[in-house]
Amino acid sequence: MLKLNVNGRVREADVEPEMPLLWVLRDHLNLTGAKYGCGIGVCGACTVLVDGAAVRACAVTAAEAAGKRIVTIEGLSEKGLHRVQQAWIEHEVPQCGYCQTGMILSAVALLEKKPKPTDADIDAAMTNLCRCGTYGRVRAAIHALAAQKA
Repeated sequence: MLKLNVNGRVREADVEPEMPLLWVLRDHLNLTGAKYGCGIGVCGACTVLVDGAAVRACAVTAAEAAGKRIVTIEGLSEKGLHRVQQAWIEHEVPQCGYCQTGMILSAVALLEKKPKPTDADIDAAMTNLCRCGTYGRVRAAIHALAAQKA
């Protein structure tokens, strides 16, 4: 039985320690916001925050995540939309939406680390793949957030 701190709550999961965190979240804790995309940590559809860093949940084991603070899209904001989610709406970032939960969590991690990121910072941090090609809108939303007073 593993204990995981997910979205501010300690949750128990009776899983093998080697199980990818993605499957624990989706299949055992019913948190389906993180999506399965590639299964090898490349696409970013499964991105969650672990101790504030954007990580690919398909490439992290449940045991590696135990004892760390995990945040999924479901736990990003206690009241309404998070400011990154609101910016995504205002800048019409999503098209099909499949990759967007991972994109949003990657943007949250970036803005925590670099509140005023450059284009190069955004390109380096936003490695999630988007088949709809909304990268320009992602960049615009992040720059708009960086221009706001925190």
